[in-house]
This record gives sequence, structure tokens and C-alpha cells, in this order.
Amino acid sequence: MPRSRARAPPKTTDEDAPRVRADALKPTLALAQSIYEQLDHGEIPRMRLPLRTKQNLTFLEREGVWKLGRQMGTRSARKLDGALMLLRTFYLVDFINEMARDRKTSTLRELYYISEAWEEAKFHSEDESNLLIEDLEVLCERLREDFRLHPEENGASVIGDLTIREKNRKGVVKTINCRDDVGDGGYALPFNVEKEKIQFVSTKAKFVIAIECGGMVDRLAENGFDEQYNAILVHLKGQPARSTRRFLRRVTEELKLPIVVFTDGDPWSFRIYASVAYGAIKTAHLSSYLATPAAEFLGVTASDIENYDLPSDKLSEQDIRALQAELTDPRFATAEWRAEIELMLKNGKKAEQQSLAKYGLNYVTEHYLPEKLTEMGVL
Repeated sequence: MPRSRARAPPKTTDEDAPRVRADALKPTLALAQSIYEQLDHGEIPRMRLPLRTKQNLTFLEREGVWKLGRQMGTRSARKLDGALMLLRTFYLVDFINEMARDRKTSTLRELYYISEAWEEAKFHSEDESNLLIEDLEVLCERLREDFRLHPEENGASVIGDLTIREKNRKGVVKTINCRDDVGDGGYALPFNVEKEKIQFVSTKAKFVIAIECGGMVDRLAENGFDEQYNAILVHLKGQPARSTRRFLRRVTEELKLPIVVFTDGDPWSFRIYASVAYGAIKTAHLSSYLATPAAEFLGVTASDIENYDLPSDKLSEQDIRALQAELTDPRFATAEWRAEIELMLKNGKKAEQQSLAKYGLNYVTEHYLPEKLTEMGVL
């Protein structure tokens, strides 16, 4: 089956990862000061930042993650588009510091609507505001969470024997076991999963299984898989949120637990795994913070579709194009991944996790997962 390219994640240091700390907003003020000084000297204001283009991305083979290269670009007020972007940047910096002063946070969607009051500087789509926030992360070497900005949705749900301490909005610290102290939906990760918000206390778990679909999480929980095999179940909710990927990274580094990823058998689900293990192109500047190179892909593979005779659907033209692109993607460059992708293209089939129900509701926990996990050396 496909394996991850690295066996253990490189240790994160202050030099190679964004820092979460009390002075997180200082770089935004330094940026504003720099522009002010340029204007004060009669210069056309400008700022330099790494280019976030595919041409400036490097896949680090040893670490197994995407990284921004050394190519730099200049954003200058010399042209109208550049002047507009600088104007938006400093409206954003002002808004971030205003939130910090008032002890408020904002969703990404709220920021987009807040900009309606910025007159000429308002955003025309949420994509524009999201891209600018990412630029500010790169410029300031901080996280959007430091800037008190977060998406509408929280991260994954977690079910299993993991005891944590969480500081709530009122500053009260509560101790929660993610199996015994939660409802059927599990413990919902907040958008901030850093140590000042969540601390790991204890666990008897032997591994983590990160699962794409909610229905499969429910099946494993109902069948008692987490208790029988000392596992922590993490519902990825499709393409995982940043807080989910950061949580998995922390679990690997701090609790030393192996992570396996269980998804549907299609090209889009393969990319879900890749975003967990290697990071995404969009967040290459945060790969050393979000990616978990030691994570391994469990299934569903193209081989599983054949070996377990799973109900399947025909690949669409879009699926085929995606698989062909993955053949040239360095995240899927191992011989095992190439063989699986080529087999899926040859057979023209894809399958869902829940197709395993063909053999009954207990088959996935009594046969499929124990067999695959034993083969991988996890059990």
C-alpha cells in the first residue's frame, strides 16, 4: 500500500516555523512603520515578500513537505493595482490591531464584509481577502490565528482516550476526556489548538486513525473500535481544516503516536491524505507547522477495490485528469503510490469507504481495519 515518504517529522524550531506568542502583532506594526517612513522620505511605498507561485515552490524530499523558495516580489504603489493592495493591507493591519485591543476575533467571512466600509479598498470576493491574509502571514512570519482571524467552521471531532485541558473563552481551564466526557459527536477542535488553548494531559491510545467521512467515524465508534484497539478517531470532515492538521502534528510530536489516514478511494481523497502528510501548495509557508510527514495512508486503495471486491463507480473525466496530475506530483512519487494510481486508471474504478458495508456493519472493524493495520505494523 502507499507509504509516506518520511518516517518521522522533523522537529519544529523557532527558525523554521511561525511563532505563536504574545508579541504576534509587532510585525504588523513594524510593517506599517516601514511604509510610513518611506512616505515620510518622499518615496513611493513598497514592500517585498516571497512569491507564492508554483514556480517558487520546492518539495523537500528529506522532510517530505512543500516550502516556499527564495524568489521575491515587490508590491509597490507605483501602479494602481499595487497601490490598492497596499491600501487594503493597512486597512487589514488596522483592523487586526483593533480586534486585539478590544479582545475580539473575526471569521474570515466577517472580515470580507467588514471591508465594505473601506470604500475603494473593499474586497470584491472572499478569495481576495483570504489571499491577502496569507500574504500577511508570510510577511510577518505569524499565523492568521495570531491575527485573531479564523474560518467559520472549527476543526475535526475527536473520539478516544485522550485527556486534555482546554481554556475556554472566560479563561477557565477544564479537563476533558475525548471519549468519556463528550457526546456522540466527540470533542470538537476549536480553531486555535495551540498550547495556550489546549494541553495534552494523558492517553492510553496506541495510534490515531484520521477518517474522511462522518459516517465511517460513527461506525467505528458504535462498534467500539477505539476502545478495543486503543485508538483515537479523528473525523477530518473532508479536506481537513488547518486546526485539524495542526492537532495531528502536535499529537505526533508530543504524544509520539503513529497516524494513519483512512479515506475514500478516489483522487480527491488521495489529496486529503497528501495535505495531512506533506502540506498543501496553498499553505506551503506553513508546512513545517501543519504537515505530518510520518502519517501513512491506510486506504481505500485501488488494490483494495480489487482485493475486497468493493462496489465501485466509474471514474469521471475529471477524476482521470486528477489522477494523471498526481502521477507528476512529488507527493505521490513513491513506487507504491505510482502503482496504485496507475491501477486505478487502468481499472477506471473508484470506491467509498462505506462500500465495505457490503459485507455487513461489523466488517470494517472486525476484518478490514485489523488486516490493514496489522500489515502496516500498527497493530
